[in-house]
Amino acid sequence: MPVAAQAFKKRKQSQEGTSTPKKKTKRDVKSHAPNADTETKKDKGKGKETAFQVVQSSLVVSISPVFSNNPRAGVEEMLDSMIMRYIPALDGVVLSHSNVSFKEDTAAIQADCPFLVCKIIFDATVWRPLVGMKLVGKISLCSPDHISLLVHKTFNVSIPRHHIPTDNWEFQYGPAENDPEFGAGAEVDEEKHSSEEGSGKWIHRVTGSPLGEDDGYLEFTVVGLTVANEMLSLLGSIQHDPFSPLHVPLGRAQSSEEKDVVDRMLMDGDEEEEDSDEAVDTDDDGFQALTKKQTEASTELTQQHQKEVEKATAEKDERMKKKKRKAEEATVENQKPQKKKKSKS
Repeated sequence: MPVAAQAFKKRKQSQEGTSTPKKKTKRDVKSHAPNADTETKKDKGKGKETAFQVVQSSLVVSISPVFSNNPRAGVEEMLDSMIMRYIPALDGVVLSHSNVSFKEDTAAIQADCPFLVCKIIFDATVWRPLVGMKLVGKISLCSPDHISLLVHKTFNVSIPRHHIPTDNWEFQYGPAENDPEFGAGAEVDEEKHSSEEGSGKWIHRVTGSPLGEDDGYLEFTVVGLTVANEMLSLLGSIQHDPFSPLHVPLGRAQSSEEKDVVDRMLMDGDEEEEDSDEAVDTDDDGFQALTKKQTEASTELTQQHQKEVEKATAEKDERMKKKKRKAEEATVENQKPQKKKKSKS
């Protein structure tokens, strides 16, 4: 009997052992579910690169005595004057400020100056685009030389012709003012043709679709920043390789043949390095020729100078001789009437 009881217990444990894995699988599925949710939440939180940043900055401010009763109002007025201006210390355009606080409870007054000097801390929302960043702007003007865009309806962007892939896009001129179809007497949608009249548009060579499609929004790469009068403007590019040395600012856009020529020149660079010794010899010959020309020019200048000196001296001598002759002739004429008077007497 005890043996049979032990066998029964073993069978029962074996049955329970076979049934427990099913329960564990359900628990495992439930336990893994929260991890999946957290992963999806983390993925949702990730966003694209943006030019907007919140920067905490400190600043030394001099407050006018008008705001002695309320220094915070003076600080806020000073910070308001920085809005929509490019501040080099913040490396961007200040859009707003918040969380203004004083570092110390007291302010300093220097000598006889009535202004309060104090340190402040504030959070500034800054628009700080970087070179290489991709942004989206709306086309405001098209011309054969460049494309103008507005980013966030505020910031100016210029895309010059050498940063436009002219192999795929070409410029189509807009209608003339005296065109009867688009002239003053024609009834057209002003908003639709405002950007086309007198300027034209860039269209695809194959499909004929305008650059930026119907909504006019265009994605570009920032290749340069320009600051003038505390205003920030961008230089953009829609080339596939915007930082390539091929996209140089020439008077006209590079064609496919010119690009082939540049590629050949780059390929021939290795061959030119092999012939460096010969190039050095030719350079030496060129330097010798230059030195010879310089010496010849210097000798010619010295000779001309000597000739001019000799001419000047000769002219001086002639002048002196003429003066002497005139003086002698004058003395001779003065002596003649005296001899006549003596003969009369």
